[in-house]
Amino acid sequence: MSEKYGYIVDSHCHLNYKGIMEQQADVVARARAAGVGCMLAINTKLKEYPEIIEVIEKYDDVFGTVGIHPHEAESEPDVAVQALVDGAKHAKIVGLGETGLDYYYDNAPRDMQQVNFRAHIAAARETGLPIIVHTRDADDDCVRIMQEEMAKGHFTGVIHCFTASQALADATMEMGFYISISGIATFKNAKELQATVKTIPLERLLIETDAPFLAPVPHRGKTCEPAFVADTGRFVAELRGETFEELGEATTQNFFRLFPQ
Repeated sequence: MSEKYGYIVDSHCHLNYKGIMEQQADVVARARAAGVGCMLAINTKLKEYPEIIEVIEKYDDVFGTVGIHPHEAESEPDVAVQALVDGAKHAKIVGLGETGLDYYYDNAPRDMQQVNFRAHIAAARETGLPIIVHTRDADDDCVRIMQEEMAKGHFTGVIHCFTASQALADATMEMGFYISISGIATFKNAKELQATVKTIPLERLLIETDAPFLAPVPHRGKTCEPAFVADTGRFVAELRGETFEELGEATTQNFFRLFPQ
């Protein structure tokens, strides 16, 4: 593992969101102090893409993505593959998304979410960059669309903030995807998720915060920040019977294998 990037990576955070951006420099400093050597700042609206560029150009250890969250599929309905491809030309943009399907909140019509999802996959094929997939209560359609699109040409990526079924984990890993675990895994009522976490091969595992959301134990109720990925990492390592150092090294290597710099 490169010493440049510490011993653990936050593979998904929102450094331009309220609760983080007001204290961004301090948040990044606390992450570094906690051993977090790299953070991936996720884009959820194209109109906020300039904010992502600003943060990744400010901090050497922060990389970014370009994309439209499924919640925004109606408010930004005219996403063009070329717009995503163009956004990905910046040297520190290393992924596409987050994209995917969210049928729990249904903040956008499902057909529009699916069009948005497929556009990101097309851009992934064109750029060679991985996609960051958000999926909630949409396992069947998520797998179906990924399989249909995979038949058109290979792409890769990660299922972020994984909370879905073992079946979805298995199906997406079969397609070559990684599984990223957030602080939800530390919650007392997350027994089913914890059981699934134990089954994920170490070489397919990532960890994240999804900051400013989903602060892990022992930070429940606080604004989540990238430093807390270390707490999730310690919990996941103990759950799986690994040392924190083993998990940190493996997940860092996995991150840079998926998101090559």
